[in-house]
Amino acid sequence: MGLSIGLVGLPNVGKSTTFNALTKAQNAEAANYPFCTIEPNKAVVPVPDKRLAELAKIVNPERIQYSTLDFVDIAGLVKGASKGEGLGNKFLSNIRETEVILQIVRCFDDENIVHTEGSIDPLRDVEIIETELILADIEVLQNRIERLKKQAKADKGAKASLEMAQELVEFLADGNLARNFPDADSEIYQQLNNEVRFLTNKEIMYGANVDEEGLEDEGGSEDNEYVIALTEHATKNNCEIIKLCAKVEEELIGLDDEEAQEFLEELGIEESGLEQIIHKGFEKLGLMSYFTAGVKEVRAWTIHQNSTAPRAAAAIHNDFEKGFIRAEVIAYDDYIEFGGEAKAKEAGKMRLEGKEYIVADGDVMHFRFNV
Repeated sequence: MGLSIGLVGLPNVGKSTTFNALTKAQNAEAANYPFCTIEPNKAVVPVPDKRLAELAKIVNPERIQYSTLDFVDIAGLVKGASKGEGLGNKFLSNIRETEVILQIVRCFDDENIVHTEGSIDPLRDVEIIETELILADIEVLQNRIERLKKQAKADKGAKASLEMAQELVEFLADGNLARNFPDADSEIYQQLNNEVRFLTNKEIMYGANVDEEGLEDEGGSEDNEYVIALTEHATKNNCEIIKLCAKVEEELIGLDDEEAQEFLEELGIEESGLEQIIHKGFEKLGLMSYFTAGVKEVRAWTIHQNSTAPRAAAAIHNDFEKGFIRAEVIAYDDYIEFGGEAKAKEAGKMRLEGKEYIVADGDVMHFRFNV
């Protein structure tokens, strides 16, 4: 299961720099980190997880296989994108395929980097982007309403959907995101969303692109006015905000893990922008990882939280779920403490779990199945 994050933003806010830095970093580490360019604007990068390295120290596998994350650099966003201006249609079709929207928003002054709107104003930039998303949602919803009007004459269910769709159009027209609709948890809304796939119903994260001085102020008390304004907007809309520096992400390219960590510590931060994006994206989507560990490979598998053992097994192959018998499970901490499977088993730390077992984050698992 991959996590797809679409990067959006106006020109000269740091979106392309961030995307290029993230993808080039993985290209430089091609031996251990899978990377491929599926399209000119899409790249697959590994999910950083230090636990894999610790498992590999014990198992000494031929390779380490990380979970992966799709980054999509969404192109063509300008005012009027929802009406096809610029590369609007391409922009909208690309963003519908992502689970999370990451808006890169410029939050620093630099007279040498011209802003297309003539000044630095994060909330104005966010409004431009979100207005286009809202207008696109209104357009597809209005088309749906016309069909529902015909169906409602003979279908009570269609009538209920029509009433909600009309309420939602008014809600969107007031500048609100679909994800904040009061009845967003209702079955009727969920059905509409499955049919229409609202752009503004997606999880949204804001990437506050600051300069290096802005990174050093990690903690919030010394954030500049731009970051403060964007943080307030994010909080109001129940969205995550990530403070990053596109220039720093570029400088991390080519550094090994130890060098990168030293560099970040000098700046007074714990994680790179990439790591923050992934970890908060996982949290927002309710995802986690379990591991398999053998001489061929140590590997992370991404699943939804609260997945049963058979559902987790399906991440490897559907046949594992169909023919599931039971799972051998060792908690990650136990695996590390006892130095591997054999000693953990001797200590009574290996468990045999059945179909009802809810997999925990970091479980080291081996599945028994019969097809």
